[in-house]
Amino acid sequence: MNKIRYFVESQAFGVCSRLGEKMNISASSIRLYFIYTSFLTLGSPVVLYLILAFWMEMNKHLRRHAHPTIWEL
Repeated sequence: MNKIRYFVESQAFGVCSRLGEKMNISASSIRLYFIYTSFLTLGSPVVLYLILAFWMEMNKHLRRHAHPTIWEL
């Protein structure tokens, strides 16, 4: 069970942990919120989760291009 948990946490874009850091809430409670609301609303929070994951990845790439390393010049 720990292998599955580690795989999901490492591959799930880090959206819940990032939101938890910003709002000072544990990431596990945010994950439970997404799971419960996904079941109640037939999956609409999954779309929100994917949008947030896309936004986080875009911010990472924009920051990288704003401050390039010596190898990227």
